Amino acid sequence: MDIPALLKRSGGPVTRSRLAGDLRALGLAEGDVVMFHTRMSALGYVPGGTRTVIEALRDTVGERGTLMVTCGWNDAPPYDLPAWPPDWQAAVRAEHPAYDPCTSEADHGYGRLPEALRRWPGAVRSRHPDASFAALGPAAAGLMAGHPWDDPHGPGSPLARLAAMDGRVLLLGAPLDTITLLHHAEALAEAPGKRFVAYEQPVLVDGERVWRRFRDIDTEHGAFDYSAVERDGKDAFAVIAEDMLAAGIGAAGRVGAADSHLFPAREAVAFARTWIEESIRDDRR
Repeated sequence: MDIPALLKRSGGPVTRSRLAGDLRALGLAEGDVVMFHTRMSALGYVPGGTRTVIEALRDTVGERGTLMVTCGWNDAPPYDLPAWPPDWQAAVRAEHPAYDPCTSEADHGYGRLPEALRRWPGAVRSRHPDASFAALGPAAAGLMAGHPWDDPHGPGSPLARLAAMDGRVLLLGAPLDTITLLHHAEALAEAPGKRFVAYEQPVLVDGERVWRRFRDIDTEHGAFDYSAVERDGKDAFAVIAEDMLAAGIGAAGRVGAADSHLFPAREAVAFARTWIEESIRDDRR
């Protein structure tokens, strides 16, 4: 880590109190339920790293507020397991550990904060292996309870509950295309050509490890073919987020050294669902 360069870029250390002040200026408030995505390197030099970021967020939302992250499962079996040689498949199926909300690591691709939050004392993680979320605060149990096995981004999901609670989505230096909440809009959207995936993963059912088949929208390649509506080399989620900001939905500002954004979840889902339904239909006329 080039700390002098980070200090220069951020105008000095990005401390807990500085982060909290910047978050309040962006619009995050006491009592908020907020799902956050973070690119730590964008913030500048943060003394204490992930712990400092989480504590600053907790300072901002207070005891009545709740923090939420998307976790996934870092060591999940590969999606293409059925294409492996039979003896390889058999070995994996015989001994691959079941997903455990308490011990299975969050997907490293989501950065350091999801793993840090899901390990935090009192954090609650949802039961779905591939699309798991974690939350910390008084609304955590309600957000995570009964995460649907199938359609885990749709009705009854933690994302649906975040929107129903008038929660918010915070991008701390994370790019606009990282808004996981927009998968909920995809799940709800009624547009042609919606793409789905099916896969198997081991979970614990009444204490017994079992392989279960899951069905979800295709979040890896896109639930729809967005190729005709992407612009300037940006993927659809970034385009949707830019259009939301242009429509007055969401706020932009600096947190530490990072360009950051705050979106109201309910309004973002409604906007994105309409955007998808109108754009995909228009493209197919």
